[in-house]
Amino acid sequence: MNPTRNRSARPRLLARTGAVLAALVAASLVLSGCLYSMIPDTKPRPTTSKSPDSEGVEPALLPYYEQTIDWSTCNGTFDCATITAPLDWSDPSKGDIDLAMIRHRAEGGGEPIGSLLTNPGGPGASGISLIRDSVSFAVGQSVRDKFDVIGFDPRGVGESTAVTCYDAADMDAYLFDIPQNERGTQAWTDELLANHKAFGQACDANSDGILPYITTDNAARDMDLMRAVLGDTELYYLGYSYGTFLGATYAKLFPDKVGRLVLDGAIDPSIPGIDVGVTQAIGFESALRAYMADCLTDKDCPFRGSVDDAMADLGTLLATVDADPIRNSDGRELGADSLMTAIVSALYSQDSWPYLTQALSDVLEGKAGVAFQLVDFYYNRQDGQYLDNQTEAFRAYNCMDYPVDATDQQQADADALLAAEAPTIAPYWDGPDSCEVWPYPATGVRERITADGAAPIVVIGTTNDPATPYQWAVSLAEQLSSGVLVTRVGEGHTGYNKGNSCVDDAVNTYLLDGTPPEDGSRCE
Repeated sequence: MNPTRNRSARPRLLARTGAVLAALVAASLVLSGCLYSMIPDTKPRPTTSKSPDSEGVEPALLPYYEQTIDWSTCNGTFDCATITAPLDWSDPSKGDIDLAMIRHRAEGGGEPIGSLLTNPGGPGASGISLIRDSVSFAVGQSVRDKFDVIGFDPRGVGESTAVTCYDAADMDAYLFDIPQNERGTQAWTDELLANHKAFGQACDANSDGILPYITTDNAARDMDLMRAVLGDTELYYLGYSYGTFLGATYAKLFPDKVGRLVLDGAIDPSIPGIDVGVTQAIGFESALRAYMADCLTDKDCPFRGSVDDAMADLGTLLATVDADPIRNSDGRELGADSLMTAIVSALYSQDSWPYLTQALSDVLEGKAGVAFQLVDFYYNRQDGQYLDNQTEAFRAYNCMDYPVDATDQQQADADALLAAEAPTIAPYWDGPDSCEVWPYPATGVRERITADGAAPIVVIGTTNDPATPYQWAVSLAEQLSSGVLVTRVGEGHTGYNKGNSCVDDAVNTYLLDGTPPEDGSRCE
């Protein structure tokens, strides 16, 4: 999730809350060389899939729900397949799209409980990459023993029918070029909006007419199709970050099909985009202060004094590179917005704090290399190329899901709260809403989700999660008629399978035998 405001300044919406396990795995693990890997499964495994579940499906949709999945071996120990979904669920005659899936078969032998669908967040992160590259980071061993774990790229993403906007050179210019006009002026605003408009027009021109249909509502309907063709009569699902909104939307649309849903790093579906942006900024400011408190205990920390002193010095550093960007060896210039992206990237996980210290120390010496490494992990950029389309898909989903409807007074109130509660981050967070110039108006609504009639749904919140602040998990669990809240006390984004045995035991028990934890459980 990218809350920064550079040339491609983000809308006042969710930034990339979950390039979560895709970009987060990179930021917190790749730098240390500790990517999780698959242990090859040598046990005999069944080669067939269960029959599709098409009970109660309306006739126009039966051809989709009665598909047979044609799995083929991929990446050595996985199975891959592509299924077909309607572009427009309300009018299947408008054409089809492809949905790509990957399966990691249950490791424990015997008949699995079912298929556990997973989503790493974003919107826009690849679920295929998550499972293919780091299945053990996403899902605990006991669950992998008993479930076929399914990764999928939602519509608009990755290997599914995807949003396409810019080539690598144009994306670099969009993300990293320093604006010509002074920050905060009308000319600066006009310049950014012109860049956003050109980006949106490129997305529309290069995406073969799919942009109006890249919505969470449609993605949730796609997920029910996947459930059905996988042969499950109810959905088993583990969603991180934005994936919690996808899962909650599924529960709203199909409460009678909810089996066992875990929503980790929850998003509150009821609050408008303007409030989302401010709440996230405050969350990152809190996480940044926690980082500073830790940094000041280390002799290698480039800051001194109290946390307030260090935050003030960081503010000065941001202002300095804003006025005089640092040129990197590849020609890109590190201004305040890219430096803020680097900071945010590292704050997703406490494991990344040492790299933030290194990056800030180097910037103080006029070197931008480590900061750009963190930025590139955030954007999944390597050797000048973008490894996926998460930035394009992120924009497409958010602009269709979040109406641009804040009044001038609401905006003024949000700006005042931002300045008061996140003073270090605020100058580089705000900017013109790119969705104002998106080619299509939003069709999503911001509303409470109750999912009346659904089976128990487990919601996990981490107390100092900067990307999806804890109060969102509390709110979502309260909204859901069957919501069960589990609190992880700690730092970083999301809580399951991150080393807290209390959280892990609660989730594993629920997924394996259907017994939810006690509502309000607190894991220190």
